[in-house]
Amino acid sequence: MNFRADSIVRDAELIRRELLGDEGRWTALGQSFGGFCVTRYLSAAPDGLREAILTGGLPPLDLPAEEVYRATYRRTLAQNQRYFERYPGDAQRAREIADYLNSHDVRLPDASRLTTRRFQQLGLFFGASDGFELTHYLLETAFVEGSAGCEINDRFLREIDKALPFELNPIFAILHEAIYAQGQATQWAAQRVRAEYPEFDAEPGQPFLFTGEMIFPWMFDEVPALRPLKEAAEILAAYEDWPPLYNIEALRANTVPCVASVYNDDMYVERTYSEATAGNIRGLRLWITNEYEHNGLRADGERVLGRLLDMLHGEQ
Repeated sequence: MNFRADSIVRDAELIRRELLGDEGRWTALGQSFGGFCVTRYLSAAPDGLREAILTGGLPPLDLPAEEVYRATYRRTLAQNQRYFERYPGDAQRAREIADYLNSHDVRLPDASRLTTRRFQQLGLFFGASDGFELTHYLLETAFVEGSAGCEINDRFLREIDKALPFELNPIFAILHEAIYAQGQATQWAAQRVRAEYPEFDAEPGQPFLFTGEMIFPWMFDEVPALRPLKEAAEILAAYEDWPPLYNIEALRANTVPCVASVYNDDMYVERTYSEATAGNIRGLRLWITNEYEHNGLRADGERVLGRLLDMLHGEQ
C-alpha cells in the first residue's frame, strides 16, 4: 500500500520540503508508472511542482482494473500478430516449445518448473522497442540435440530465468493491480478478464500466443521468489478500501505547465485512455507518436526528452 502513487507523492513532498523549503518547487519527470505518480502529484500537491513531464504514463482516471486489462489484452493480441508477421517461423517454434513443456518436466536454474504459462510471459518483452528481437533470438536457442534426441537447451533455460523479472522485482508482481484500485477490490482482474480471451489458452493444436504485462495468482505458487508473498498478494487482491488516486476537478483546474508523450501502439498503457486523461488536465500539451514503443525515453532519451522540453517551454 505504501508504494502506490498516493504514498509516493506524500514521500516526495516530504523530501521536497526538506530540500527546498515550503515554498520551493521542482520539476517532476515520470516514465510509465512514474507518469501515474506525476498525475497524482498534479491532483494532490500541485503547489510542489514547477513543471511536469510525463512519458508513456498517463493513467486512466476512474476506470476499474478490469477495463484496463481488457484494453491490455487487445493490445497484446495485436503485438502477437505483429511479432509473428515479422518472424513467421516462430509460430511453429513457439508451439513446439509449448508442446515440449506440456509433456516434459523442464526445470529452470532455480529448480522450479517451466510451465507453458510461464513461457507465455515472455510476451512482457513485446512492449519495448527491442522486445521482438529479444524473444526471437531466445526462441532460436530453445532446442539442442541431446543423447536422447531433441531437448530443451540449458542456455535457453538460463536466459528465461534472467528474462522474467519477478525474482529481483517482487513488488512489481504484488502491486501491479493495486496501482489501478480505487474504491473496490481488484480480485485478480487480469486472471478474470483472461477468460474473455481464449486465444491465450495455448491448448495443444491451437496457435500459441504470448501474454503481456499481467500478473496471475498462480505465479505465487509457481515462481519461488513470489511464494513467500502469496498471503500478502491475496490480501491485497481482496482489499476494498482503496482511496481515490486522482482528483479530476483539481486536474481540470491545473495551472502547472505540463507535457506528455503518448505512444500510439503502447502495449502497457492504453492510448485512448491516455488521451481521455489528457483532456482532463488543463493546459497539458500532448505529443502522440507511433515512432516509439513504451520504452521511448530509454530507447531515444535525448530526442524524446528534448522534444518534450521544447514543448514545455513553447519552442514547438
